[in-house]
Amino acid sequence: MARTLEHDRLPALARGFSLLGSGGGGTTTMLELMLPDSPAWPIGLHAVGELDPETPCLAAAFAGSTYLLAERIPGESPFAELIDAAERWTGVRARAVCPLEGAGLNGLSPFLLADEFAVVDADFMGRALPRLDQLSLFVDRVPGTVTVCGSGAGGVVLIDTDRADDVESVLRGAIVQAGGASAVVVAGFTVGDLAEHAVEGTFRRALQLGTAFDSATEAPLSELAERLGGRMLGIGRIAAVESSPTDEYVSTIEMMGDDGGLLRVIARSEVLAFMRDGRVEAASPEIIVTIDSISRDILQVDGLTYARHVAVFALPAPGWWTSSPDRMRHVTPAAFGLAGLEPAA
Repeated sequence: MARTLEHDRLPALARGFSLLGSGGGGTTTMLELMLPDSPAWPIGLHAVGELDPETPCLAAAFAGSTYLLAERIPGESPFAELIDAAERWTGVRARAVCPLEGAGLNGLSPFLLADEFAVVDADFMGRALPRLDQLSLFVDRVPGTVTVCGSGAGGVVLIDTDRADDVESVLRGAIVQAGGASAVVVAGFTVGDLAEHAVEGTFRRALQLGTAFDSATEAPLSELAERLGGRMLGIGRIAAVESSPTDEYVSTIEMMGDDGGLLRVIARSEVLAFMRDGRVEAASPEIIVTIDSISRDILQVDGLTYARHVAVFALPAPGWWTSSPDRMRHVTPAAFGLAGLEPAA
């Protein structure tokens, strides 16, 4: 039987998805403001095994710059044209929806469709990742999928291919054409496909994390990390933020640890690794969380600014990624072009 999510649990769920963003995924504020008017409350959340495995499903998300989404707030039905295009191509109308990315604002995106589709508790990342070719559905090369995004002025781009690299390159170009941000829909799979090719328990984990976070607002930071099921990596003051000389999208945030250690956070659009005194202590696909150690705000990468006092801790990686070396190679720092950041044994 589906679990029911009441509207008053939305803030805790949003905080959980912010934690799973690992410094990325976009802030949840926009959707938290849009969702109260949804007619779907309370929302039923279905485990994968609760629905007929043959049920046609789709995944929904926003891609591109999350900052542009804050400036150009999506309309009432941002996915409607994309779903219609997917239906025309596949000849199948989906009856269930899941998040494309179980982190940040995209963890909440399926709720915009909850009055039309059954919401399934699974997603294709289990955390925030930047590229469409990193979707678990594409890593496992599930056949028959189509991916659709907007191209601006009411147009859409649909790609039907078994090459995940093509999905990333073609749709990324279309998103740029659309102005830098667009809704995205993946269709052509079933609820049964999620059992093997998705990260299950998306909403359950986010709600547990958000609830634990809210319960520890006055607790010591080490206890907060423990309540979240994670481990404390370090606390300190940011002393420098430097861009990589070889990759302008990579930044190293250097911190003077409260315990005297030299701490470094290595990030792209998400935090990818943490180092102490030159030793790698955590790396993707572990979820490395940064929070303001005074306000307890959950920080995006661009919030890691000079002189800010920050706590860093690691949450366990989604088990889907760690279940095989082939899956792991898509999400380690090396997959982002960053060599030598494997944690020391």
